[in-house]
Amino acid sequence: MVPADPGGGRLMRADTLTEPVEGLTEALAAVDALDRALTAGLLRPRPAQAADLTALADALAASPLAARVAEATEKAAAGTASEDHFLTLAAARTALLGAAHDALGERIAEAVGRTGVDGETATTRGSAGEQTDSGDRGSGPAPDTTNLRAAARTWLVDLARAGWQGIDHELIAGADPVVSALLAEPSVRRLAALLDGFTAELAASCPGTALERIPARRWGDLWARGMLLSVPGADARATPPGTATGRLLPLGVDLHEHATAVQAQVHAVFEPADGQTPRLVRAGVSAPKPDTVVGAGVWQVLRPHMALLAALGEGRAMELDGMPVTGEGDLLWDDAHARVGEQADAFTTARVALPTALTPPTAPLDRHPARLAVPVLLEGYTVQEDVLVLAGQPLAVDADRIPVASPLTPDAVAASGACIGLLRWDGGRFTVQPLAVETLVRRKPVALHAGAWAGGTTDKAGVKAEKAATDAVAVLRERAGRLLRK
Repeated sequence: MVPADPGGGRLMRADTLTEPVEGLTEALAAVDALDRALTAGLLRPRPAQAADLTALADALAASPLAARVAEATEKAAAGTASEDHFLTLAAARTALLGAAHDALGERIAEAVGRTGVDGETATTRGSAGEQTDSGDRGSGPAPDTTNLRAAARTWLVDLARAGWQGIDHELIAGADPVVSALLAEPSVRRLAALLDGFTAELAASCPGTALERIPARRWGDLWARGMLLSVPGADARATPPGTATGRLLPLGVDLHEHATAVQAQVHAVFEPADGQTPRLVRAGVSAPKPDTVVGAGVWQVLRPHMALLAALGEGRAMELDGMPVTGEGDLLWDDAHARVGEQADAFTTARVALPTALTPPTAPLDRHPARLAVPVLLEGYTVQEDVLVLAGQPLAVDADRIPVASPLTPDAVAASGACIGLLRWDGGRFTVQPLAVETLVRRKPVALHAGAWAGGTTDKAGVKAEKAATDAVAVLRERAGRLLRK
């Protein structure tokens, strides 16, 4: 166990994270069976694929989906499956991963001792969640996207019939007009973004016959999610967004950087102004970027879109007034509804407010083990080769997720005595992604945060990286202006 903190923190049962989760292995094995069938393609299934499809049906034999999955797998094994049958296969796969997500989530709740789930959505919460419209007032009726979704579903079915080993440029190019049409319609943006990225990844991997390694789980995830998002209403929120009024206490920031885009997701505890129980929330911001802007330069791309990043870098709270928030705890950030508050130490928040904060529910389509990212406070551990050892129990450190655009480093984690992190599940085990650590620098106790440079920095390494990024952006702007003048 992690010793209780005098400030009020609770015990963490690290030993429970190493115990087997009942039914998890069987559920993932059934998912792998379908992924093997999708790898080879379902146009002319072979006996091995039929056996894998039978394994999927057997795994769901006691579920409400049993009859439909049995029919779908039988038709798919015979090579006569329709679009509805493929949709059922996608739903079956999603249901299994959703069950795995729930089982792992319960195990995490047991380990951290934070069992409260925010059963009241933001739309039922007085000053913490006054109901608002889910749509834009006066914007008229929503456009009919049935045909666009159907076109996307047809292409995804063709993809499943060809299989990952059968992909070629002609097949992938067939999605181009569909993706272009979807991108032009905001109401199907989630499906459009998924297919845009998925097709780009597939195109870069063509031909499938030449691939030495196929990311079957990842492509199966994207295929199944795309199939379900192609159903009208599947991506609608269960409840309209509400509003949040109160104090936001940041815990840390999770930075995702790609060649042409960057995203920062701030994890925080929200204290409603009306005195209701605090709850965990997230606030995200994304922006496109040139591939030459890396490291600390990515903060320059994000700062104009979210005042929270500056407050995070200064270690301050934010006062929210009517901030839109979903029932799943995602703040739809708008700087007009926020102002900078007083100083707020993240470790104090983690020790005092985090243990009793309610956990938001997870949207149905987001129930996937890869989506687990639970804020935790770890103390009383030792570090041995990128592994935190808590009361003799190992917990791997996901050092690859530590952003280079911060003073937080793997070495700092190795020398730390306390860590705020995100508890994740990946590769068959639990891991922790550090967001901040308390350690000694020149024999003085300091806190190092992954988001310390979000609002700017006087750190020598940070200043140097910022200047390099500023120069890169200036060169790109000058080149863009020259092209426009021509």
